[in-house]
Order: sequence, then C-alpha cells, then structure tokens
Amino acid sequence: MNIRFVDLNRKYSLRSSEIDAAIKRVLMSGNFIMGNELETFESRFSQYVGIENCIGVANGTDAIELALRAIGIEKGDLVGTVANAGFYSPTAINNIGATPIYVDVDPKTRNVTRLEVERAIDSGIKAFIMTHLYGLAVDESIEIAEYCKSKGVFLVEDCAQSHGALVGGKMTGSIGDISAFSFYPTKNLGALGDAGAVLTNSSALASRVKKLQKYGWGSKYHVEIAGGRNSRMDEIQAAILLVFLSYLDSDNLKRKEVSKRYWERITNPNISLPDFKSDQFVGHLYVVTSDKRDSIRQELSNRGIETAVHYPIPDYLQPINGSDVPTSSFPHTAKLCQTVFSLPCYPELTEQEVDYIITSVNQIVF
Repeated sequence: MNIRFVDLNRKYSLRSSEIDAAIKRVLMSGNFIMGNELETFESRFSQYVGIENCIGVANGTDAIELALRAIGIEKGDLVGTVANAGFYSPTAINNIGATPIYVDVDPKTRNVTRLEVERAIDSGIKAFIMTHLYGLAVDESIEIAEYCKSKGVFLVEDCAQSHGALVGGKMTGSIGDISAFSFYPTKNLGALGDAGAVLTNSSALASRVKKLQKYGWGSKYHVEIAGGRNSRMDEIQAAILLVFLSYLDSDNLKRKEVSKRYWERITNPNISLPDFKSDQFVGHLYVVTSDKRDSIRQELSNRGIETAVHYPIPDYLQPINGSDVPTSSFPHTAKLCQTVFSLPCYPELTEQEVDYIITSVNQIVF
C-alpha cells in the first residue's frame, strides 16, 4: 500500500463537479480580480469566524506582514513569536525590518504559554504573533489577549493551521487585535492555488489593510501610506474556497476521527503521541515525537507511508541568521525540532489506510 502524506488529487476529485462549476462561473463572468466571488467569500468567512472584517490577500505570509504593517510595526520594532513554526512569521517580520523576539513553547501542546508572552513583553515588544500550531488553539488565548491589551501590546493571531478551532468559546482568528489566515492547498480550508486573508473587528485596521494590499492607495493611483504591495486573492481561488468552506466543519471532524484512532491504537513505546481531543484541535497535522525519528520514518517509507517533519530547524538557527543567534535558551523548541514528525492526517484517508498506518507504526521495533 502507498499512502501519500497529503493527497490533493483526492481533495479535488471528491468535489470536482462543484469546483468545476465554480471555476466556470468565474470564467463566464469575465471578472477575475476583486469581484463578487471574493466579496462573498470575505462575508461568509468573517461570519464563520465571528468577526466584522475579512480581507482576502495573496497568501498567508502576506497576511501576516500586512497585519503587522496595519498595526504600525516599522523598521526597528520588536515583535514576539515562537521559533518552532517554520520561519513564516519571522519572514514577515524581517520583510518590514523589524526584529523577531523568540519565545519557547510548552513541550506538550507545542504552543506558546502566557508566561512566555509575558517575558517577551518585558523585553519591549510592540506586538506578539500567537501561532495556533498544528491545528491546536493556544490554551491560554483569552488570557494572553487580555494581558497584551493591559500592556498596550498588539496581539496578532497566526491561524494558518487552525481553521475552525475553538478556545474559550471563541474561534481562532477572533481573539486578538488582528489575525492572519493561509489558504494554501494543504490547509484545513485550502484553495487550489495560493490565497490568504486578514481578519479584524477594527474598521480602522481593516481600512489600512485594504490600502496596503493595493500599493498603499487611498484612491486609484494615489498612494497614501508606505509599505504597500500588490496582494490580492483572485476570483477563481475565492470561488473554490466558497465550495470548501461549506465542508470545513465536516472535514475537520474527519481529521479529528483519524487523530482519535491514532491516539487509541498506536502503542509503539518509541513514539509519544499528542493528547489533543477537544474542540481546540482540528487535526491539521498529527505530530508525534520520537528520539528514533529518522529510523522510524525510514521504516514507514519502506512500507509505502509518507511522513514529514514540522519543523526540523528552530527559527533562530536558520542559516539566514548567520552568527546572530539569540543568547536565550529555548530547550523545548530545540528538543521538538529534533524529534517531531507528522503522520498522514487528512479527511480523504480511508479506514483501511489508517489501519495500515497504525499497524505499520506498531510493528516497528528496535
């Protein structure tokens, strides 16, 4: 049996008639940029998240950068972020000329804690990016939001992996001052190309994002604010996302069912499993840990099972940083980057495939 880590062919095939009709609708309209499909998606997704404003943009990294620029982050500012999430937030921070201030994470949830946010705020940050990693909402999201507000620090939510996750009765993306979503094809809500969005309850911040995504224009050809770019979600991706949005909750449930089966039936003593069974987890990735990661992944590959590593290098050790390595210690982040790997976890997996993955994992001995 051969099991891909993600199978986008299945994702399309299951809803091909609806997707084809959506694409044809756009092609027949003759309107391909910032039209009715985008307006409809922005409206429906903002309603889904429970927030006032949604602005579709080109991708998730643009969404983070535009969110940071909208709240006034400038060259030289300090922005807090975790260091175990693939360098996406630091990319946006660096593009502005700001400086990332890294924090460690909880070794069980792999997410940031309030204590770490407090430490970052004590170092003088202007904003903190709260990443809901692997599909798990940050446990202390509400408390972190309240603390940031009390200290005059902006809270930006990175929801690239947490579409539909709930914490404290609120959906991720509705907790901070502003939030960024990615709709990369592999996400829980993914396009069939690239796309992203910025969400906020602030009309003033929404207005700034709309200007920044179109060159900084206040009106056509009149540039009012610096830092603008061309970052727009096209009509075809918006139409496709409207199709997938109607299935998001049911697909998340299927992801959670796969995760539950892994949790209940994987018994290999060389692997530690994540204990995520609440509404806070929407199963974007099923990430386990093992000191024998490379050997186990090779054995699974020999059995036709693809796996992946999210993520192998702490952000502060990326080659782009050169010798500029933080002096602070991040023991949990460092250990996780050495031991994490991800098993296939997506709604299109069959029961037989999940059974085969579980059996294969349990049969690996050393």
